[in-house]
Amino acid sequence: MKKIYNITTSVFLSLFLSSVTIGQAYDDFLGAGHDIGVKVRASSTLDGFKSENTINGSGLDASKIEASRFLFQAGWGGNMEEINELAETLDFEGWIDSQTQLPTTLLTPKLWEVNEKDRQLHFIQYPEEDFFGPYSIHFNYAWWDNNVKAPDVLRQRIAFALSQVAVISLYSTLGDHGEGLASFYDILIRHALGNYKDVLMEISYNPSMAFYLSHLNNPKTNDELGTRPDENYAREIMQLFSIGLYELNLDGSRKVDDEGQWIATYDNGDIQELAKVFTGLKGGAWSREAIEGGWGTPGGVVPFGVDLFSISREVPLVMEESQHEPGPKTIIGDFVIPGGQSGDEDIAMAVEHIFNHPNVGPFVARRLIQQLVKSNPTPRYIETVARVFNDNGEGVRGDLAAVVKTILLDEEARSCDAINNRLHGKLREPVLRNTQVLHALPVISLSGDYWNNAFDFINDTRQGALAAPSVFNFYSPDHQLITNLTDEEFFAPEFKIHNTQSAIGYINQAHKWTQWQIMFWDWRSITPLDCEPEECPDVFSNLSVYTAISEDTESLINHFDVLLAHGRLSDSTKDIIREALDSMNPDWDDYQLRRVQMALYIILISPDYVVLK
Repeated sequence: MKKIYNITTSVFLSLFLSSVTIGQAYDDFLGAGHDIGVKVRASSTLDGFKSENTINGSGLDASKIEASRFLFQAGWGGNMEEINELAETLDFEGWIDSQTQLPTTLLTPKLWEVNEKDRQLHFIQYPEEDFFGPYSIHFNYAWWDNNVKAPDVLRQRIAFALSQVAVISLYSTLGDHGEGLASFYDILIRHALGNYKDVLMEISYNPSMAFYLSHLNNPKTNDELGTRPDENYAREIMQLFSIGLYELNLDGSRKVDDEGQWIATYDNGDIQELAKVFTGLKGGAWSREAIEGGWGTPGGVVPFGVDLFSISREVPLVMEESQHEPGPKTIIGDFVIPGGQSGDEDIAMAVEHIFNHPNVGPFVARRLIQQLVKSNPTPRYIETVARVFNDNGEGVRGDLAAVVKTILLDEEARSCDAINNRLHGKLREPVLRNTQVLHALPVISLSGDYWNNAFDFINDTRQGALAAPSVFNFYSPDHQLITNLTDEEFFAPEFKIHNTQSAIGYINQAHKWTQWQIMFWDWRSITPLDCEPEECPDVFSNLSVYTAISEDTESLINHFDVLLAHGRLSDSTKDIIREALDSMNPDWDDYQLRRVQMALYIILISPDYVVLK
């Protein structure tokens, strides 16, 4: 039913929108909370509508839309209660500050909790000796459960972003060691709002990273055998984790020499010298398997050369000085690490030197902006964030909390003008679409657990936590599409994994979430009838709560538009939804629920939703 006002609503909207930029306060316009003594009447009170809402501001969605978009950029997205609460103040800086004060929710405790619970469920049907874990499936269970329940969503979101900068993958032997995956991920969680130098230092000693990039048990030069230190980690800590291949200006643009050529940040000699630094690292403790098998003892010293299976994947590596390359090492920029000091001192000096390279600020700034806000940040945006990385205002370099706040509050993240720029925005990553739906919609877990084995999701969408195909992540930050925008250096990283297979796979996932109302399931059950409620790990979307507004097409569309698409649904997409809903027969069973399912499904597969603006 249409609402008819004795003062045309569009007049107030045009006056309001012509004089207000979202997030700014003005006192020279009509409406939106101003009491100017105008009486407004309406012909309908549908859904509790009040005529005065057309002029007091509560009938406008602009603040809700901005809050919705911010909660997605800064976390996993919000439900309508969280959106409405933030929309009342639009105090995004206050929200960020409150998030940084929350206790840190680590993944390893959850992993062991999940592992033990899964072990007990396993015993119900299978012999104890058949149980295997924790492994990648338990990491997935813990990751998804944590990211549904953990209140420190900003920290968790930045950890996921960092996991695509400093990369290890469960698609390796690490997939058999869930505690190793969780231990590595906890480094990113702990320092997501801490200091980037601590990230670089701790991953260098992490057993999973050391195995993945082969500096675990990396021996010194042996002239007799003709062997040299492994160079893998030395190369990637520079290329992928900190400075990149070419020297950068503060705004992220590449420096050029007198002949107009890009300037390399390091050469092969730098890699060879830095590889010497990362020699001598071995296991810091025996693994539980080694202790249970009798070839390792609690607290016992682990010899150099013991493999990943026999060392603890949760205890940082330690230095075996006899296997550390002696003598001075000359690395990037002719920086000399002197001889005669310990291996740990060599590593500390090398990481410090890399961390202080002028490239690191713009390098990290661009990657985090791409992860959180847009694929093509302007040079001004990158430089603004890089300056904060270099100095948070208190003389501290690498303060990620300050960096993240700057990214999220910048005008390119918040301004409506930026949204209208065709180079603004990004393709939402598949994982973030799933986490957003989980946070936005009411979901039911019969067991209280949110366990997702993620196998079908990863197969369908080509993405999952710590599931990249290589150390180069799911995509390059410089990935480009072959379009008429190529000449403008238009980058679209996430489109690297968007192809015919993954596009259809995502549609199938959205169909499962909406038409079947299944968010994810575990290998132990197919339907909720297969297990007792306290044992069943399946998670369902409870869409029946929307049936109250299902027959009002405009209310239904608008609700999901604000909740999920941040007000970006186009007229053509809305027309498609209207046509689909109007074609449905009111005599069908569950007619109201089907309308909800159809509207939600179309929105989730629409370009207006999938592309974040």
